Amino acid sequence: MATNFVKNLFISPEINPSNRKAKSIPILNPFNQYGRVFFFSWLGFMVAFLSWYAFPPLLSVTIKKDLKMTQDDVANSNIVALLATLLIRLVAGPLCDRYGPRLVFVGLLLCGAIPTAMAGLVTDPKGLIALRFFVGILGGTFVPCQVWCTGFFDKSIVGTANSLAGGWGNAGGGITYFLMPAIYDSLVHSHSLPSHKAWRIAYVVPFIIITTVALGMLFLCEDTPTGKWSERHLWAKESNNTTMTAGGNIVDINSGAFTSGMTTPTILQPPTSKKKAPRHHKQETVVSPTRREVLNVALSLSTLALAIPYGCSFGSELAINSILGSYYTKNFPHMDQTKSGQWAAMFGLLNVVFRPAGGLFGDLVYKYTDKVWSKKLLITFLGVAMGAFQLAIGLSNPSTEAAMFGLIAGLAFFLEASNGANFALVPHVHPFANGIVSGIVGGFGNLGGIVFAIIFRYNGPSYGRSMWIIGVISLSANLAVCWIRPVPRSQILS
Repeated sequence: MATNFVKNLFISPEINPSNRKAKSIPILNPFNQYGRVFFFSWLGFMVAFLSWYAFPPLLSVTIKKDLKMTQDDVANSNIVALLATLLIRLVAGPLCDRYGPRLVFVGLLLCGAIPTAMAGLVTDPKGLIALRFFVGILGGTFVPCQVWCTGFFDKSIVGTANSLAGGWGNAGGGITYFLMPAIYDSLVHSHSLPSHKAWRIAYVVPFIIITTVALGMLFLCEDTPTGKWSERHLWAKESNNTTMTAGGNIVDINSGAFTSGMTTPTILQPPTSKKKAPRHHKQETVVSPTRREVLNVALSLSTLALAIPYGCSFGSELAINSILGSYYTKNFPHMDQTKSGQWAAMFGLLNVVFRPAGGLFGDLVYKYTDKVWSKKLLITFLGVAMGAFQLAIGLSNPSTEAAMFGLIAGLAFFLEASNGANFALVPHVHPFANGIVSGIVGGFGNLGGIVFAIIFRYNGPSYGRSMWIIGVISLSANLAVCWIRPVPRSQILS
């Protein structure tokens, strides 16, 4: 079994003939189109996250001092960076369904790279706040990242694929805590640049990285397994011997045998039937949504039941990422900007393992139970545990490094695993409008980040108090939506 796992990392994956999606993830095979798309999915989101969160590592000391910023100015800049991402994510979902996730991905990367390179023009706090708003465009790349992966990987592994891409991408938030101080220190100590010039020049590096990745994505990757986004329906026309259950499970019409999914299926009318099925009961092909469909999906309880927990988990991650270095510096004054930043980086870097673990657990419980409810219950468990750790950190406000770092690591596991498990369930909900669902859920993540950033802002340096308040909100919100069906009744036929 271990041999097969390692083998699947290199070889071309087995393809589901019904939807042209891969049944394994060729992580180490960039020559295969599925491996190439996966590579650019996580790399594109990682470099976006790197630039999106490139300011906090230098903001707590260097930039704050140079621009004469108050603590409120710093907090406002963190909030504004999340506001732009919220707006972009809500728009990016429908754009992905209409134009394809690859082009949306490339467009957002290039649009966010330009203001990143303009950091050298900032001369006051208001200028930095305005700049971070436009850099916040990069946070919207999460939506095309997830929609792109969903379009290339089968439901049996889509949770793992989405969480790996999202987790490795989120790690950019940790890498930037190492990268930006290192670039800054190099410019100051090795190139003898004054501080006020060094930090401005440092932001040219993320610009170059982002632009290079965006161009690689544009010229080296495909929109869908069948090629162009306009050709995404071709597989459906070719697959005349298969159809799907309402939950998105593939059924062979001739034999009635499953290739994945439920043990007691309800089979839809085959493509040759004269009965016209509703759009959302068709195969997994994404359609260009009408305004009414966008509204129905957005207001669906099943969509909100994913969006609210994600608002707590990813929202917490965003807000905590922005203040963690400052939190460490306050509780442990002997730490300088570089050292506190390196320890804060661990919170983001743990995404490399913990977020994929959430997606993998989601796929495993689905495999062994054949129930989408199992993924939903996993999200609830992880969300409640996350809230408990936030309460523990906030109420104890650790005064020793061992206690602080241990509790933060525990929080990172449940928080980041919750993010991964959430997007293991997203592809099951309204699969015909995956971009819209992904955009709304992702947007709620940023909305949560804004709410929690405001809590940190108004509690000032009382980081422990802010943390337990967020813990209460996380516990309450996850329990409040735990009863909602993971898949809408309209998608389940009798």
